[in-house]
Amino acid sequence: MRIKRWFRSLEPRVLAEFDRPMLAWAKPWLDRHDLLSFTRRPLAAGVAIGLLCGLIPGPLQVAATVIVCSLFRGNIVAGVVATFYTNPLTIVPLYIAAFHIGDTLIPGVHVMPAFADIGFGSPGWVSALSEWVQALGWPLVLGLPVMGAWFAINGYWLTNYLWLRPVVARAKRMKALRASRMDTKG
Repeated sequence: MRIKRWFRSLEPRVLAEFDRPMLAWAKPWLDRHDLLSFTRRPLAAGVAIGLLCGLIPGPLQVAATVIVCSLFRGNIVAGVVATFYTNPLTIVPLYIAAFHIGDTLIPGVHVMPAFADIGFGSPGWVSALSEWVQALGWPLVLGLPVMGAWFAINGYWLTNYLWLRPVVARAKRMKALRASRMDTKG
C-alpha cells in the first residue's frame, strides 16, 4: 500500500517539471496519453516495455522505450527505470543466455565464440565486447527478442500482481467479515 501512495505522490512532482516554459507544450499531450500516470495499467505497460527494450544494444534503449511507451500508453518513467537491468556488469550474462535460447530454437550446431581476455574497464573492452556480440550471430539475433518478450510478459504480470495483491487481500477480509456477521445474525 505504501508503494502505491509513493507512486501517486510521485506523479504530481513529475508533472510539475513540465510546467517549465521549455516543456509546457508537451504537458497536455503527456496527460492525454497517460505517459506519466502512475496507475496500474500504464505502470505495468511501462515496466514491460522497459524490460523488452532493455535488451536493445547501447544508448538506443531509452529512446526506444520512450517511443514504444508513447505508442502503447505506458509510463515513461517506469519504462526507463526498467531498462537499467542491463548494464556493463549484466550485459554479458544476458547475451550468453540469449545466445543459448537462440541456439535451442535454430536447428544445427552453434558454437559460442570466446570472449577476448581483456580486463573490464580497459580501453579495448568496449571494442572487444562489440566484436564478440557480432560473432554471436543468428542465435543471439533470435534469442534477444524471445528473452525480451519473456521478461516483458513476466514483468507485466508481476507488476499487476503486486499492485492488485492488497486489493484482493482486502476483498477477502471483507468477505470473511460479512460471512462472520451473517453467522452471528443467523
